Amino acid sequence: MRYLIVAFASLFLLTACSQQEFTLTVLHNNDAESQLINLGEGELQNYGGVAHFKSLADTVKAWADGHTDGWIMLTSGDNFLAGPEWNASIEKGVFYDALAIDRLGYHALCLGNHDFDSGPATLAVFIDATGEVSHPWFISCNLDFQNEPEMQALVGTKLAQSKAFDINGTTVGVIGVTTPNLNFVSATGRTIVQSDVLTEVSAEVDALTRQGAKVIILVSHLQGIEEDMALIHQLSGVDIVIAGGGDELLATVPDDALIPGDESERYGDYPMYATDTDGHSVPVVTTRGNFGYLGVLVATFDGHGKLLHVDDVASGPRVVANTKVEGGVPPNQRMLNEVVTPVRAYVDDLDDNIIASSTVKLDGIRNHVRGQEANAGNLIADALLWNAKRLHAQFNAPEPEVAIQNGGGIRNDSYIPAGAISELTTFNMLPFGNQLCVVHDLTPQEVKDMLENAVSAANGGAGTGRFAQVAGLRFDYDMSRSEQVYAEDNTIAMPGERIRNVWLDDGTVMVKDGVVNEDAPHIDIACGDFLARGGDQYPLFHKQRTLLGVSDQQALAAYLRHIGKVTAKDYPLSGEGRSRAVSSR
Repeated sequence: MRYLIVAFASLFLLTACSQQEFTLTVLHNNDAESQLINLGEGELQNYGGVAHFKSLADTVKAWADGHTDGWIMLTSGDNFLAGPEWNASIEKGVFYDALAIDRLGYHALCLGNHDFDSGPATLAVFIDATGEVSHPWFISCNLDFQNEPEMQALVGTKLAQSKAFDINGTTVGVIGVTTPNLNFVSATGRTIVQSDVLTEVSAEVDALTRQGAKVIILVSHLQGIEEDMALIHQLSGVDIVIAGGGDELLATVPDDALIPGDESERYGDYPMYATDTDGHSVPVVTTRGNFGYLGVLVATFDGHGKLLHVDDVASGPRVVANTKVEGGVPPNQRMLNEVVTPVRAYVDDLDDNIIASSTVKLDGIRNHVRGQEANAGNLIADALLWNAKRLHAQFNAPEPEVAIQNGGGIRNDSYIPAGAISELTTFNMLPFGNQLCVVHDLTPQEVKDMLENAVSAANGGAGTGRFAQVAGLRFDYDMSRSEQVYAEDNTIAMPGERIRNVWLDDGTVMVKDGVVNEDAPHIDIACGDFLARGGDQYPLFHKQRTLLGVSDQQALAAYLRHIGKVTAKDYPLSGEGRSRAVSSR
């Protein structure tokens, strides 16, 4: 009997221990996008920067060690981005972003669309460069690298669909998922992108559950928090979601301090919640990018892994700032010396190189260039066309009549003030390094199809970056009419009806009242190779193209040197009517 009592007592103790509460601190960010130095000019110089981000993260980790049962650090993608900081890595042969990631101590990083901008082979080298200190995992459950040998070689050592981590005796599973539109928005090579993310995520939930995971976190780069909310409504078994790619700012007013100017940008409370198929309320968090905020979610679970509550006082976005700002932190010295200082020196050299001036401010605001004519877009399109006309004969390409620049490729997201224009400005405007090319022999119908794509998701600047900034033609479009729709193989499933009129600059009518002029001439267009390869679903991937030996950034810099001064007469802030939204019904 005594042994039986002892056995029952032991069983009771084991049951009680297995049901003990577990409080986890989740540190997270997303869309760092190589913003390693700070957030910008003026007051923003005191905010952001990976050296201050590192100090803040270390402070939160120390707090978590003393106040909770453990911490995990995650990011949901776009871990680097083409631009002046990234160019410092290319020029100096050191992946500064990889050094930063390694020093920050992430457990796992989801793969985002911009991580593929330089192709899978470069991404593989980047991932391999992150393993000196913290050995982080890169994860995505809906990407298959069997046809990309450099990436496939990392599977199982640094690359996985999901990963289980032991956090002080509790198994925490982490799943990554990447936008199913990846092939349309980045240079994925032969990467296989599974579009059914629900099936892929659910399979990883089951796999992690079999491995004993008590808590499962989905780290996603679906490019919009509403995509994550919709996915949760169909899911079971995910306890926390960290979203990325949408640049939404979650904060609880007035409790959470914000970076100056961000108050009007708040998308919702931190966290937001969505209900899964079991009726559980799942917290969803994200931050704005560029190392401007560190997200901190403190969540308590029971012994079975059921979420009990979120600590709303301890949770929220934490502003990354230096000591000139109340609550700011000093920089981490190692990060400052190894990453920030050499990158800053390279960028300062670019900033000191003045190549032109402007008498008008240039509109590169994200939601403007993605939804309407903007004078910065006109300037860039003119630069592409001027360079293509100058270089075409050298590369045995036809001379183009038209140039197209997708709004999503213009990245400065600001008004560039009148005054001096430096080489750095051209990198900030066009950071991706897309190669200028000529796409050959477009029929009038193909021109209309191309422009239908440009306005198929304009929505006032929301959604994708496919809206066209143009040179060499003008077009009218009616957003009340039906948009162009694509099949899974990127062919046109349903032609659009939004493009009403198209004229070349010489007066040639290509489209009138929605009807293609079949007697109009075929034309050649200048654009970046991203669009020529079918990026942003431009229907050009099947056409012959010729590269012209310069990047879009180099083309812009050369054009600015050529004209010397950008004037309000040539580039009025209100635009020139190159594209016009009309009502034609």
